[in-house]
Amino acid sequence: MFLSLDGTFWVQLLNFAIFFALLNVLFLRPVGRAIRKRREYIDGVVSDYAKYQGDAKALREHAERIRAEARRDAEQRIAKERADASNESAGLSSGFAAKVQAIVEEAHLNANAELDRARADENRIVKQLADAMVDRTLGVAAK
Repeated sequence: MFLSLDGTFWVQLLNFAIFFALLNVLFLRPVGRAIRKRREYIDGVVSDYAKYQGDAKALREHAERIRAEARRDAEQRIAKERADASNESAGLSSGFAAKVQAIVEEAHLNANAELDRARADENRIVKQLADAMVDRTLGVAAK
């Protein structure tokens, strides 16, 4: 018969059980442990990678906030310094305009004073000029 339960069947069954036990002890369990350790390592690397990606993203966002804050601060300082420079420029301009006005007024006063002196001596100068012309005319006619 095709399946007869003779002694070789029991020996082969025992042989298979010993082979499966040895295979399990020597190969399947160590390989399973190695696969499990490798899977744990890979899972750890993946979770570390995800954690570090999150940390890097947070750091980039923090750096961007710091840069934006520094830009705003710099723009405020520049605007303040421009305003201060403009105010100082306006102050200097008005100060120099006042000095220029004072110099112009002093020049007008000096010119008016010289004109008044010239007008005060006008009669005397005209008399001297007339006398000089008469003397010259008479001097030429006498010759």
